[in-house]
Amino acid sequence: MSVTLNTPIIRGSQTITSIAINDTIRQAGSLRGLRLVDVLNFDYTAVSTLLTRVATPTLTAADIASLETGDFVALCEEITPFLTKAEQSPPNTAAAAKE
Repeated sequence: MSVTLNTPIIRGSQTITSIAINDTIRQAGSLRGLRLVDVLNFDYTAVSTLLTRVATPTLTAADIASLETGDFVALCEEITPFLTKAEQSPPNTAAAAKE
């Protein structure tokens, strides 16, 4: 999954036109020091910290600060599915049998 930026990030001679969320986001450690509720509420500081850990190419805080607002929101939307339950768990038959 990747986001094509409306306004590319220019780093010296490098132009970044798209950003992907890498598999590091699947590891709980990518959230260390962050409050999940802040990330899910798109808190700028929390999301920025997370993006420096899970974006490809690697982003700096300055890169994130320079993003167009729409690009930042698109990246927020891109990380959300990784942070929510993907599927409903099958019913616990042992618990149901006790009822």
